[in-house]
Amino acid sequence: MAKDRRPIDELSIEELEEVLRVRKREARLERLRQMGKDAPVDGFDPLASQPVEPPPPSLPTGYRRFAGAGATAQYRAHAPDEPLVEEEAARQRRRIRWDWLRDKSLLVVELAVVAGLILVLFDLQSTQREINEGASQAQQLPTTTPTPLIQVVVLPGGHTPPDSPGGPAPDEIPAHLRDLVSAITPLPLPTPGPEQATRVQIPAIGVDAPVVEGDDWESLKQGAGHHVGSANPGESDNCVISAHNDIFGEIFRDLPGLELGAEVFVHTASRVYRYVITQKRIIEPTDVDVMYPTSSPVLTLISCYPYGIDTHRIVVVAELQP
Repeated sequence: MAKDRRPIDELSIEELEEVLRVRKREARLERLRQMGKDAPVDGFDPLASQPVEPPPPSLPTGYRRFAGAGATAQYRAHAPDEPLVEEEAARQRRRIRWDWLRDKSLLVVELAVVAGLILVLFDLQSTQREINEGASQAQQLPTTTPTPLIQVVVLPGGHTPPDSPGGPAPDEIPAHLRDLVSAITPLPLPTPGPEQATRVQIPAIGVDAPVVEGDDWESLKQGAGHHVGSANPGESDNCVISAHNDIFGEIFRDLPGLELGAEVFVHTASRVYRYVITQKRIIEPTDVDVMYPTSSPVLTLISCYPYGIDTHRIVVVAELQP
């Protein structure tokens, strides 16, 4: 009988099982012949039919079509090489993490900006503190230098110096009064008399400051300013005293914290007058009617508001007590 020369891929499972069984028998006979045993041993017949073991599960062979072609042509499976793994791990550790470096750089920049802002704020506060300390020291000295009279179109206590570029701030003088101010000829201040205010005390907020005649820019550097033309302390009229809240000693800084009923003492050369607070208001800088004459003896205290912003004025009115 001619041998079956078909390739294994073309054989069926049954044919493969038969071929495997025949080859096993041939292999057993060959081993017996080599050992010189031509007869069966202990009744064992090597040529007898043996139980056929199930063949191993067939594996797909279609992959053989791609052998030696494509991306897998040079691939060869091999056991992992431990030194290569360690070298790759070391390479990963040495690799620069650009995202981490970028985040850390941004953090450093942000911290530097914050530190710069803190330094600027600290410098501003130091400058303001030096100005206030210098003004406080100057306020301890009496002054007799007359200052020019300023026409009242806004409440005193503004923060714009008269020699600033462009003149007073636009929000301090109404447009319809600017021509009137420029046309006024300054007049010399009157000589301080014995009944004019020289000192103001407000125990509730710790105020004890000198009072100078005049409430213009230069006068308020030296202390609280008595408005020229307003009544003297104790007279049956309106006595107006102003001071800054955040520069030149911050004399009236805590004026908003005064409660109704608090006491205010105004000194003159001859006596001390006691006033009790009855009103407290926040108004626009152009509401100058609070400085108008009154029919009873009152004291009007004026300062900028709020602290450090100074867009409005705070007005505290006190009545004279016997």
